[in-house]
Amino acid sequence: MEPEAQIWRDRLRCTVKKVDDIFEPALERAQEVLDEDGLTAWLAGADKVCALGRGTELVLLFLDDIPEVVKHSDVEIIPEVADLAAHLSAEAVRGSIAPFLGTLANVARRLDNADLLRVWLRLIRKMVAEAKDGTTPLLARAPYLFAQLSLPSVQNWVEYGMRVYRDHPHRLPDYFSLQSADSKAMLVKERSGTLFMDVERQLHMFQRAFWESDLDFRPYSEAFETARKPKPHLDTQGLHIPDVYEDKYGMSGLHRYLAILAHMLAHKKWTKPLLADNFSVFQHIAIEVFEDARIEHLAMQKYPGLRDLWVKIHPIPTPGTCPEGWACIRHRLAMLSYAILNPKHRYTDPALLEYVQLFRERFAADPLDPKLAVDLGVSWLAKNFEHDFRQPNVWFEDTEVSYRDDNRYLWMFLEEAEEEDDFHSDHGAQERLADEEDDGLLPPRFYPEWDYQLQSYRPDWVTVHESFQEMGNASHIDQLLDKHQRLLKQLKAIVDLLKPQQRRRVRYQNEGDDLDIDVAIRAAIDYRIGSTPDTRIMQSHVKDGRDIAVLLLLDLSESVNEVPAGAESTILQLSQEAAALLATSVEALGDPLAIAGFSSNTRHEVSYSHFKAFKEPWGDVPKARMAAMQAGYSTRMGAALRHAGSYLENRAEEKRLLLVLTDGQPHDIDVTDPKYLQDDTHLAVGELASKGVTTYCISLDPNADDYVADIFGRNNFTVIDRVESLPEKLPKLFMSLTR
Repeated sequence: MEPEAQIWRDRLRCTVKKVDDIFEPALERAQEVLDEDGLTAWLAGADKVCALGRGTELVLLFLDDIPEVVKHSDVEIIPEVADLAAHLSAEAVRGSIAPFLGTLANVARRLDNADLLRVWLRLIRKMVAEAKDGTTPLLARAPYLFAQLSLPSVQNWVEYGMRVYRDHPHRLPDYFSLQSADSKAMLVKERSGTLFMDVERQLHMFQRAFWESDLDFRPYSEAFETARKPKPHLDTQGLHIPDVYEDKYGMSGLHRYLAILAHMLAHKKWTKPLLADNFSVFQHIAIEVFEDARIEHLAMQKYPGLRDLWVKIHPIPTPGTCPEGWACIRHRLAMLSYAILNPKHRYTDPALLEYVQLFRERFAADPLDPKLAVDLGVSWLAKNFEHDFRQPNVWFEDTEVSYRDDNRYLWMFLEEAEEEDDFHSDHGAQERLADEEDDGLLPPRFYPEWDYQLQSYRPDWVTVHESFQEMGNASHIDQLLDKHQRLLKQLKAIVDLLKPQQRRRVRYQNEGDDLDIDVAIRAAIDYRIGSTPDTRIMQSHVKDGRDIAVLLLLDLSESVNEVPAGAESTILQLSQEAAALLATSVEALGDPLAIAGFSSNTRHEVSYSHFKAFKEPWGDVPKARMAAMQAGYSTRMGAALRHAGSYLENRAEEKRLLLVLTDGQPHDIDVTDPKYLQDDTHLAVGELASKGVTTYCISLDPNADDYVADIFGRNNFTVIDRVESLPEKLPKLFMSLTR
């Protein structure tokens, strides 16, 4: 310890050993705001808290936080804080001193006024006198309360609780810890700003008159802490907006409502959803910026006054503020966004100005071009990508544009969400595209291809066109299943053996199968000693033992239309039977299963058809798709494997299995060297393995031994010599692979 620090330390009578560990840095902070008299008062207050004998933590909190409290009030507050700590101790308010001292700096920053902070101290004393049992929960929740309410509103909220529950002290902890319904209702009532309910009629009129729209409003509250902070958004239910907006940015809450509504309704009018699966996370962020800019410029063409409204709210990031070692992608895109919105910006970065100019040129050429955002977003990222973008620490300062929604309306997803309240719960591609009059094709995906002669990948060499298979007659598949009743019974017996038998207990649930006695007893004890009990006292049981997702990929090249020797059906028909039997078995087993098929006609046209999605139950819809299965062209397998793997690699299951059913080696009409596509497929299998996806090949080619091991590995293939036995062997093979 430095000599000067030691002099001050010697003046502190408190002998708690841990004080020495924090004293010197605490003293440095104190010397920034306190003169010698103030430092003397600081030490005297610490001694008083130390003398309470309530533990080491309290004096450490006092020494560490009081300089920050003084910074936002005055030096005379120090003895008042120490006196109040002593008062809490004398009144035996259990566990209250630590939250009082621990939250005081936060409250002082929020109030930023000594007189207001003294009002808070007096309010605490009043709580001790009239509602002692609620004091500790109140102090613990103080930072959250002051983040939501002004001091007068906090007073109203506190006094309401004291008045209503004075004669019911056992209910005070629930009220002041925001556990009871009326405490939450009172909190909402006391929030200042423009309430949605007060301007709802005006917002409806704005929507109808300016946008010819009549969407429902879905207000939500920001008053309560949640795992995911809600943001304004547009979905099939309507316009989701906060239930209150405070005056900010030099404008009223009403004008803030108009700003967000104008932005979302512009999306509704001019945005055509994109398939999210086609782009990386970083591409999503960049594309969203350009799409926001495009629809805002369309809106400003119609209503020029919107520019001034949006410019006032949009943050103005300062160049160079994002520190080295942080992910600065949001910072850089926020500067670009502001520069596009405000022609009077003062940015000089050539890379930024280049894309501002590109945006203006593309917008002038065709403002309704839905590809504008995609082209510019992908191009910007390719040209400006930095490895630091992948850093876990993301720079958010001055990057959140509060009048913009979360852009979920811009994206659709091939897989339906597992939970109804998921980000993209109503944005499954099948539903979003159901009303569109097109050929069912989704935007193309581009994949690299390995050239063994160059010993290098050819970037974006192969184009995969995916689609939802047209519907056929589902009864055709049912007839195939009826044909195999004996086999289905055998498979059912195997499935019964493979079904998870053990059950795993899931504890700490708000709702469940039965009461968790241990947690309930602990909660009752906490309640009786004045602590906030854990309300998650239920438990449930789930089956445990299997954690696997499977995608069956069918080779639909022209050769599967042939009837193999000794068989009565084509390979295509046998594949239909095998896939239907597998789906029926896996449905009973409960494992997630997807089914797709592929074929190719040169590198420019690899067709990928969806028959069944992971979340989709095995029923009439996937059966109808499978009944309409058709085959043609060639077998460019590497690109199909990479595309199928993109749906498996992000699955949460521990084991992810890609089953490939094919009747021959990789081949396409624009490739004459058979080793070229074999080596590319082998590289694709390795790429998927590095991402945790196991690829297994079921080959119907009697000559497959010559090449299949080189592609898939010695233990990752099976050759079925008698093709007519495929319907029986495929489900049993799956069972053995996943046993």
